[in-house]
Amino acid sequence: MADVNIKINGRDITVPAGSTILEAARMAGIQIPTLCYLKEINEIGACRICVVEVKGARSLVAACVFPVNEGMEVFTNTPKVIESRKTTLKLLLSNHRKECLSCVRSGSCELQKLCHDYGIEDENAFEGVKSRYDIDASASHMYRDNEKCILCRRCVAVCDKNQSVGVIGANARGFDTHIGCAFELPLGEVGCISCGQCITVCPTGALSERDDTQKVMDALNDPDKHVIVQTAPAVRVGLGEEFGYPMGTVVTGKMVAALRALGFDKVFDTNFSADLTIMEEATEFLGRYTEKKNLPLITSCSPGWIKFCETYYPEFIPNLSTCKSPQGMFGSVAKTYYAKLMNIDPKDIFVVSAMPCTAKKFEAERFGHTAVPGLADIDAVITVRELARMIKKNGIMFNDLPDDSFDAPFGLGSGAGTIFGATGGVMEAALRTAYETLTHEELKNLDFTDVRGVEGIKEATYTIAGNVIKVAVASGTANAKKLLDMVKNGEKQYDFIEIMACPGGCVNGGGQPIQPAYVRNFTDVRAARAAGLYADDKALPVRKSHENPDIKRIYEEFFGKPNSHLAHEILHTAYTVRKKY
Repeated sequence: MADVNIKINGRDITVPAGSTILEAARMAGIQIPTLCYLKEINEIGACRICVVEVKGARSLVAACVFPVNEGMEVFTNTPKVIESRKTTLKLLLSNHRKECLSCVRSGSCELQKLCHDYGIEDENAFEGVKSRYDIDASASHMYRDNEKCILCRRCVAVCDKNQSVGVIGANARGFDTHIGCAFELPLGEVGCISCGQCITVCPTGALSERDDTQKVMDALNDPDKHVIVQTAPAVRVGLGEEFGYPMGTVVTGKMVAALRALGFDKVFDTNFSADLTIMEEATEFLGRYTEKKNLPLITSCSPGWIKFCETYYPEFIPNLSTCKSPQGMFGSVAKTYYAKLMNIDPKDIFVVSAMPCTAKKFEAERFGHTAVPGLADIDAVITVRELARMIKKNGIMFNDLPDDSFDAPFGLGSGAGTIFGATGGVMEAALRTAYETLTHEELKNLDFTDVRGVEGIKEATYTIAGNVIKVAVASGTANAKKLLDMVKNGEKQYDFIEIMACPGGCVNGGGQPIQPAYVRNFTDVRAARAAGLYADDKALPVRKSHENPDIKRIYEEFFGKPNSHLAHEILHTAYTVRKKY
């Protein structure tokens, strides 16, 4: 594609033809503010914050959608532009519930930042009628506060384009326009899959996860409770962002130290139960592959994906692995094996999960998902954002903490468990174990690079001990939909499929730290965080699930072997068909 020559603020620059003014300015080191724009997802030019002057144009233009052309002269910060942006911000504030001091997004709110940057002193410049809405807290994982919504429609676009769920949209018209579900149904009564992708792109406090931090603190302050916590693989590459570390930095040691400082009796690694999942799932796959039954086997680690399947593709329920997710397996083992080992009544064990995922809150409440009748496997789930808030609220100086280590007996996880947090990681971990199980030989090269990367759909074929195994990986349920439709239509045939609900996998989960649009539009958050996980995998002494000594021990002492009767009772689950409405 040819280049074009333009001027921005009097500077000559050359940019690729087809670039927008926003992209061209970025190349020139100039950041034009946006509120509604998300690259390739929500390019609608609606909020008017990104307006700029173009020489010869009769009015200001939206930089996010206006293409450059040869000889164009652009001015991004003239008095006219600044005044327009300030007026837009004041208009947004005129119908906004301004609770900045107590809002969960204070400090990470894009509207708040712009008001600060542009020196908006008169928050009530435009007095008049204000919209009034009840907070929708009907879903198990999040709430929606439309009085803080600025109608940017990012959430709508992500739900539709990235996830192919589309359960939210703009209802009513004019001043009464608001984001809601069809027929004004509560979010908890529609086919929402609890992925939380809408939360991660919301520029204000209109959307947020259900906050369970007080529930956790109450347990920590209860002398009769033995409170333990597990941390998912992707938490260690997300949490550091909340404390100023570069994206993808592995902060495992400080994370453990912070959790111990919060008062948890034991701090465990979900990598352990990720390895346990591989032992069960790889065995399940080899059994189905041998019998040619209910293939392709589809992974069950992502609760958002499971809910999507149950709601929109119930015909694939027989193909789902019956394994609980690593979170579910950990809770089940904690309330059975661990309770017996420590001689603690299971009802006195309070299990907390620190997860990069909002759907884990939903998963923890699934009917029939418990190992001990009458007791939940998981008592509370907190996101990475909630964990960060707890650390800050308790005055723990995260950056100054010395590195600490996980506790036994669930503190050792393999590199295979670590890469669960990235799309393709579950597949790669399973292949490492399946290869050595089938060949009885040591796998020299552990990196199955064909299933790595942030592409929405990846496929590969491997020949292992004479067996030709066709695999596919999808992340983001819009891509899952494409893949499943091809399988349904007979266009594609696979033996094993990994699906993650969130684009890029858990590293981009709905509970991860919020990155503003100006970062998301020009930085691949998924790749940066995934790189941290792959580096962690390389550095660990054990990189295969079946070589984890803690995994060997739990089978020797408790389960006997993978897919045993006891293992099925405790580590496996069942699924149900869900209604869309």
